[in-house]
Amino acid sequence: MAALLCTFVAMLSCGTARAAEPLEVRIGVITHKAPPPALYELDPTPEDEAAAGAGLAIDDNNTTGRFSGQRYVLDQVVLDKDQSPVESAVKLADAGAKFLVVALTADELLAVADALKGRPVVVFNAAAQDDRLRGADCRANVFHVPPSRAMLTDALVQYLSTKRWMKLFLTYGPTAADQLYADALKQSAKKFGLTLVAEKAWEFGPLARARSDSITQSDALVFSRGVDYDIMLVADEEADFGDYLSYRTWDPKVIAGTQGLIATSWHRAQDAWGSAQLQSRFFKRAKRTMRPIDYQAWVAVRAVGEAVTRTKSADPAAISTFLVDPKFQLAAFKGVPVNFRGWDHQLRQPVLIAQPMAIVSVSPQPGYLHQRSVLDTLGADQPESQCHLP
Repeated sequence: MAALLCTFVAMLSCGTARAAEPLEVRIGVITHKAPPPALYELDPTPEDEAAAGAGLAIDDNNTTGRFSGQRYVLDQVVLDKDQSPVESAVKLADAGAKFLVVALTADELLAVADALKGRPVVVFNAAAQDDRLRGADCRANVFHVPPSRAMLTDALVQYLSTKRWMKLFLTYGPTAADQLYADALKQSAKKFGLTLVAEKAWEFGPLARARSDSITQSDALVFSRGVDYDIMLVADEEADFGDYLSYRTWDPKVIAGTQGLIATSWHRAQDAWGSAQLQSRFFKRAKRTMRPIDYQAWVAVRAVGEAVTRTKSADPAAISTFLVDPKFQLAAFKGVPVNFRGWDHQLRQPVLIAQPMAIVSVSPQPGYLHQRSVLDTLGADQPESQCHLP
């Protein structure tokens, strides 16, 4: 009798152990190998950019998962120069990763999304800011964490408007990305009623990267002379000349845009709304400060964790549906919960306005209203969007 009782207890214990087996959630991260730093690069790209943020979020998810019955595993791929993002994404999916966080270019992201179309995989964009990804080139299996260029420039121009800096001088660099940012600035100025009084291409080379003992180009110092403006806007996504402009304009003016006063998803000086503890935990783990792409990868992985906890499912279709449900709310250390827009899968979020060592403001600015969410004053709103996902 005692033996039978022991056998019964053992079977019950085994059954309980099996019932308590945690739900495994595999998340893949794809990044490029950090390029070698340029000559005199003061702030080189870290080798673990994006991956460090994703890793911290995995830790956070597992802290909750121990109580809610999930176990999160991170699979990382760092792409060499000639390595295919598509092949890497397919291999991760074949190995069981149902959620991919990618820090890729716009074209690479689209190639990955199209290769995985029809498969039970959700892709999170952690780096590309291109508006077309949220517009004509949107994909149903992709969610966007970074603010688009339109969101960034809307956030910046809202702040300029509140300061009554209404007359803008725009200078832009030679790259396609510079032109896209310049176009976004012009659209934002039109949207919020500011005036573009001058627009000039930068033709003096990468002076921000020049040796400090090189001869200063006098033409660069006077190119803004004779223009009546309140603030100079710069579109220089490669950081070739934007930092050169501060304190070198003919008139004493503020520089804003890609350098100077910037709009960004995250900043090392951000410490409000409990974010100091996020910054501290990241620094302790990565031995460096958190960069925007780190933060964006952290948000992507945390969004998966929050959705899995709330739905009690790791099914990609269920998670994708819940991410655009109004019930999905993620605490992201920005003062208000963030969530995804249903029509283009863009993350609604406040945008920080910052100078190199301090936070200046947060947009949307007070006084801007919207019938659905004040966060939708940033970027393309639903009626004007070229993307209308079901």
